[in-house]
Formats: sequence, C-alpha cells, structure tokens
Amino acid sequence: MTNPFTSGAGPPGTRQPRLLDRVRDAVRARHYSRRTEDAYIAWIRRYILLHGKRHPAEMGAAEITQFLTSLAVQGKVAASTQNQALSALLFLYRKVLGQEVPWLDGLVHAKRPRRPPCRLDTR
Repeated sequence: MTNPFTSGAGPPGTRQPRLLDRVRDAVRARHYSRRTEDAYIAWIRRYILLHGKRHPAEMGAAEITQFLTSLAVQGKVAASTQNQALSALLFLYRKVLGQEVPWLDGLVHAKRPRRPPCRLDTR
C-alpha cells in the first residue's frame, strides 16, 4: 500500500513532490488565501485518512460521494461546510491530479436551515 503523504517510488534522484506539497504549490500558484490553503489541505487529509490512506488517484466518484455523504449524515455538518469539502476535493482532482470528476449523483447534501420569512415592521 502506498502512502500518499510520502514521495512516490522512483529512481533516487527523481522523486516527485508529496501529494499535499503539490496541492500547496497549486493553491499558491493561483494566489488563493492562506486560510483557503489550510482548509483544502485539512479536507484532503481527512478524505485520504477516511479511506485508509489510499492515494486519491486510485479513488473516484464513489469514494468522494461516500466521504461527503458521511459528513452530512454522521458528521451532521452544515451545508456550507460540506460545500467547502467538495470544493477542496474538486480542486485536488481537477487542478492537481488532472482528472475530471463525473457528476456526483448519489451525494446526500447537508440540510440548509429553514429560515422564516423576514417581517419588516414599518410602523
């Protein structure tokens, strides 16, 4: 089993940067904020750890759906939190790994809170 947090196997002088270092480089190249970088790294790390440290290139839509659904169902996270995790994973797959992620049909979205309509009192 390969560890995504370490360098890939190859000739001794030509080791690829670690996955999370590649994510950091891609985020910084696009001039995202430091807080966005930290959040994306944290979500990607949680995603990898949930799936037994498998490399994201070996996983796909099923694992992404499982992760995001577990956030909504077991984690009971807010919809905005789930969307942030989805954005981090989409960034990982599209910008870092160069893979398109098919539409996530089976995704259970976190419920947005219902807010009663605002009543303006114009007395």
